[in-house]
Amino acid sequence: MPAPQLKRRFVDALPADPEPRNFRRQVQGACYSLVEPTPVPQPELLAWVPEVAELLSLPAEPSPEWVQALAGNRVLDGMVPYAQCYGGHQFGHWAGQLGDGRAITLAELDNGRGETWEVQLKGAGPTPYSRTADGRAVLRSSLRELVCSEAMFHLGVPTTRALSLVLTGQDVIRDMLYDGNPRAEPGAVVCRVAPSFLRFGSYELPAVRDDLDTLRALVSFTLEHYFPQLRQEGTLAVAALFEEVCVRTARLICEWMRVGFVHGVMNTDNMSILGLTIDYGPYGWVEPFDPGWTPNTTDASGRRYRFGNQPKIAYWNLAQLAGALAPLLEDVAPLEHALDVYIETLAREQRRMLLAKLGLTERPDRVDEDNVLVTSLLSLLTATETDMTLFHRRLADLSVDERSADAHLSALRDAYYDADGPSGAVQKDLATFTSAYLVRAAQEGATDAERRARMNRVNPIYVPRNYLLQEVIDKTEAGDREALPQLLDVLRRPYDERPGLEAFARKRPEWARHRAGCSMLSCSS
Repeated sequence: MPAPQLKRRFVDALPADPEPRNFRRQVQGACYSLVEPTPVPQPELLAWVPEVAELLSLPAEPSPEWVQALAGNRVLDGMVPYAQCYGGHQFGHWAGQLGDGRAITLAELDNGRGETWEVQLKGAGPTPYSRTADGRAVLRSSLRELVCSEAMFHLGVPTTRALSLVLTGQDVIRDMLYDGNPRAEPGAVVCRVAPSFLRFGSYELPAVRDDLDTLRALVSFTLEHYFPQLRQEGTLAVAALFEEVCVRTARLICEWMRVGFVHGVMNTDNMSILGLTIDYGPYGWVEPFDPGWTPNTTDASGRRYRFGNQPKIAYWNLAQLAGALAPLLEDVAPLEHALDVYIETLAREQRRMLLAKLGLTERPDRVDEDNVLVTSLLSLLTATETDMTLFHRRLADLSVDERSADAHLSALRDAYYDADGPSGAVQKDLATFTSAYLVRAAQEGATDAERRARMNRVNPIYVPRNYLLQEVIDKTEAGDREALPQLLDVLRRPYDERPGLEAFARKRPEWARHRAGCSMLSCSS
């Protein structure tokens, strides 16, 4: 394996904050500020993800020097730590300068295989963008980010990755529910990895400030390093860049909806220019299928970022990015066209995804029939508490030769939160759906086994359910060092149902219905 090489692409190509001191301030005309992590008293490595280490051409086991670097206690030779400057719209309102308030990029690593990865610490101390915060993070949120980053990767969802999780030996005070009851929680630092952590807000801030020189430099850098195929001789390919971002974002949202992921805080500063899932905060997983569910307590009243609204919010966010890029173009028509491309791509990908979850392929002669089938399924899932993940897995077990409604209900009963399953009109609607579905499935010409395999490739059995994560957090805080590696190992193969892992594929238990961390969370971390 080639040794990784440290690079300075971002810091050498883009304008830097000229102020070397680390204090909270408005940073003008710059894309980043140089700042070093703040050391911690007693680092303990809780997790080291070997697949990500291999991605970076790092050893299978970290050296003591790397453990210190991942805790924020040491800057290795060649590292030039910095925090990015950006703004963003939060809950639909312009929030001004935001920036990496507790994230510090250690380095860009060239893995020797034609890839460069940005390695970033989250929770490593204050930066010029910390505003009134301390720049730290707690174990609770850091563990959630590590687990979900890796789970999403193995689910096949575009995402940032996570290399490590380090306990700091230093408590952090947080008010988890913003209810006036703060408590001390164990501090932690998670190491995030991505080709880039640029987000929509990176382009919005210089545009709002009418700093077109910085905006042009950033767009040029983005094209050169992340979208070289779009570059055009003698011109800045702004429209082509934006259209590619629209396409990637549409595909990303469809992947979220496929697995039941709810981001929880889709502000423009949390949207990746590369179409990755970025900034895992108060996210959640739809367990009872509910398009109106949001995991974020801050969003509880307006439900702006609810599960079913994510496609619409992504469009709104893209429109804000279009507004930021517009000053670089004489004609905004190409940006408007790109937004239409988002809508077209979303519709096409959503249809493909929903049919794939049923083991069906698109057929021009079955469009109307399939639309009715999908619509009836979505209505059925919301009619009574139905576990989204288990329903699709159990639906795959039905046989096209079995036409008994009672047999269908028996096969699907495990997916319902009521132990007796659906009753009354819902049970009748279920029988109507399963009958129509199996007729349509038979038209595919595949055997039951082939259809089941096809469905099980897109419908996971193991996802990082909210209550599972909270159980691991509780155990880890209590000193258990086995629960986290075990969960990570289960989530490496989310589509393969395995004996002995039944506990990781169970519906949310009743005790978790309203418990903090299992139902809703705040942005406090």
